[in-house]
Amino acid sequence: MDERRGPHLLFLTDEQLKKGIEAMYFAYRGFTADPDRILEKYGYGRAHHRAIHFIHRSPGTTVNNLLAILGVTKQSLNRVLRTLVEDGLVDSRVGTRDKRERHLTLTEAGRAFEAELSDAQRARMRAAYREVGPEAVDGFRKVLEAMMDPDMRRHFNALKDPD
Repeated sequence: MDERRGPHLLFLTDEQLKKGIEAMYFAYRGFTADPDRILEKYGYGRAHHRAIHFIHRSPGTTVNNLLAILGVTKQSLNRVLRTLVEDGLVDSRVGTRDKRERHLTLTEAGRAFEAELSDAQRARMRAAYREVGPEAVDGFRKVLEAMMDPDMRRHFNALKDPD
């Protein structure tokens, strides 16, 4: 490693790790602040946002797949989905091969709402990425992927790269 680029990062002190943890907390707070303001206007919470995000990323996904990705109880997801379906943001259809499955897609209104939420987050990420440069962006993604549990990494890798 080039010593001019800072301390050897393979041997981080507890203080350096604490600063990293604190940075994650504060970054997450900023990352969620913009969509939280939008969600609040409609009476929704972060669970609604996560459901909308992953339904958008995997149109036609099943309720069971969404349960695995979100790691929530079936009862809490059903409560969220019921609201989103009743409000016309999500379409839920019975599976053609397996009638027990429900396949989820966003409606036109759901896609517009998802865009409003994710535009705010993309703007924040884009600004941060521009500030730190491509090498840091690549490193950041690698760190996040390395922190994922193996099951979550599989879900992450299964998502198609956005257009």
